[in-house]
Amino acid sequence: MKFKINSKRLNFSLLKATKSLWNSTPIILATLLLVSLLKAAVPLSFYLKIFSDNAFFDSIIGTAVGSISAGNAITSYIVSGELLKQGISLFAVTAFMVAWTTVGLIQLPAESAILGKKFAIFRNTNSFILAILVSIITVLLLRI
Repeated sequence: MKFKINSKRLNFSLLKATKSLWNSTPIILATLLLVSLLKAAVPLSFYLKIFSDNAFFDSIIGTAVGSISAGNAITSYIVSGELLKQGISLFAVTAFMVAWTTVGLIQLPAESAILGKKFAIFRNTNSFILAILVSIITVLLLRI
């Protein structure tokens, strides 16, 4: 079965996609600048003061801090390694790492503007809850 490409529709789609990307560029740049500012403003020692030795509370705190901090996966590996070296529990570090890359409260306004408020809130809420569960399950599986 052969498909025929309608060049008129293809050009229209490409133009629409380009305009959409162009219109969302200021939002994306503002979000990146805000994340960079927060990463520079919050020192690593701050994280050391807020964690306890309780697995459940460390997972919640790790998820909350990771949600606010937000960043990319490669950076989370480095930060998580440093947190583990400082003696922070694996529950907290795992929750922090998962939330760091999946939740993103800083990006919520940009995500709402681009994908819709309802979707952005739903996705972030689910990611927050799942980060807690994933951290607890991951650490428990590692201990088996």
